[in-house]
Amino acid sequence: MPQGDKSAYTDKQKRKAAHIADGYEERGVPEKEAEARAWAAVNKDSGGGNLSGSGRGKPDTHASSREGGKQAAGRSDAAKSAAAKKGWETRRKKASS
Repeated sequence: MPQGDKSAYTDKQKRKAAHIADGYEERGVPEKEAEARAWAAVNKDSGGGNLSGSGRGKPDTHASSREGGKQAAGRSDAAKSAAAKKGWETRRKKASS
C-alpha cells in the first residue's frame, strides 16, 4: 500500500477525518495542513486503519478530542472569570424578575 493510501480506513474514519479537516479550514489552516492534522487525529484516536486483520473492531480512544478543550479558545483566566461573573449576574437578574 503506497504512502498516503486511505483504502485501509473505514468509512467512519474517513468521515471523521473530513469533519476534523473542515473544522481546521474554518479556522484558517491551509487545506493540506488541515488534512494532515485531521488524519493524525484519526490515527491517534483509532490506531490507524481498521479494515483488515486482528485490529478490526478495536474501540476508538478519543485521545485527541480530550486534548482539544485545554486551550480554552485562547482566553486568559481574567477573561474567563469576567465572562462567568457576567453570566452569573444575568441569571440572578432573571431569577429575581
